Order: sequence, then C-alpha cells, then structure tokens
Amino acid sequence: MHRHTTTLANGCAALILLLSATVGADAASPALGRPAPAFTHRDAADWLNSKPLTLAGLRGSVVLVDFWAFECWNCYRSFAWLDTIEQRYGEQGLTVIGVHTPELASEYRRDLLQGKIAEYRLRNPVMIDNDHSYWQALGNQYWPAFYLIDRHGIVRGAFVGETHEHDANARQMQAAIEQLLAEQ
Repeated sequence: MHRHTTTLANGCAALILLLSATVGADAASPALGRPAPAFTHRDAADWLNSKPLTLAGLRGSVVLVDFWAFECWNCYRSFAWLDTIEQRYGEQGLTVIGVHTPELASEYRRDLLQGKIAEYRLRNPVMIDNDHSYWQALGNQYWPAFYLIDRHGIVRGAFVGETHEHDANARQMQAAIEQLLAEQ
C-alpha cells in the first residue's frame, strides 16, 4: 500500500511540474506574431537611463523587452545574463529595454527604483510601468518575462523565468536573437 501511495504521489508531482512548465511556456505568448504595442509611457519622468523611446524609433533594431520588478529575485538574478547579451549583441543591432512593472507597494517608489538600478549597475533604458499599462498591452503575466521584437516591430519570441548563461532559457533566447539579427 505504501509503495502505491508513493508512486501515486510521484506521478501527481510529475504531472503538476509538466502542467506548470506548459502553462509557463504558453501563457507568456499572446502577443506572438503581432505588431508590438507602442510603449505606453512617453514622459521623461517615466524613463531612466534614457530619454523616452518609441518602438517606431527603434525600427531596424532587434528589441529585447525585459519585464522585471526590483524585489523579484528571479529578475535581478537574470541581470548578469542580460548584461552579457547586451555586450555580445549590442553592436549587431540588439537593444535591451527594461520595463519595471511593480509587484509590491515599495516598488512604486521612483527613488527606490533609481537606487536599485544603481545597485544592479543597469545601463539599459528602463521604462517605469507603474500603471501596468505596457504589461497589459503585451498580455504579460510573469516576472521576469522577455519579449523579442524583430526589426519590423513584430513580437517574435516570449520567454519567462530566471535566466543564466548556458541554461536552456538562455540558449533558446540567444538562438532566437541570432536568427532575428541575421534577418533583414
């Protein structure tokens, strides 16, 4: 009887892991194949490390949008990989745009966000999405989440989860980035 219970429990755990992996992969991609929505924040006060940017102004570049929140440890543990990606592909036409979308009350404070950007040594442009408008425009549900936009403004990839150099998520995104950079 105990062996049957253990087997049943292991089977349920495997099914839960399989379902959560499937949901995580599919749920981040409602925008795939569609034109990326315009950035929802245009005021200088809503951008850090950059003047306000537009996707129209970034046409011709491959854009990696990174949704994050500064209290999200999965987010800030992905920054080293993002820095590597910026260095590796930036001169080839990749632009990384951070979209800080708060989850917790403290994350709405601009001064705390600025401190975290300095602490994490982030150099890429960061749009402050305190009203979750860009989050909603892309149909996002996760921190961190990464969206790849091609040179023509079409969302071509959506990925979720903490990412590190050489892990499966990184390999998939890097292959997609290289493919988009090779396209004209």
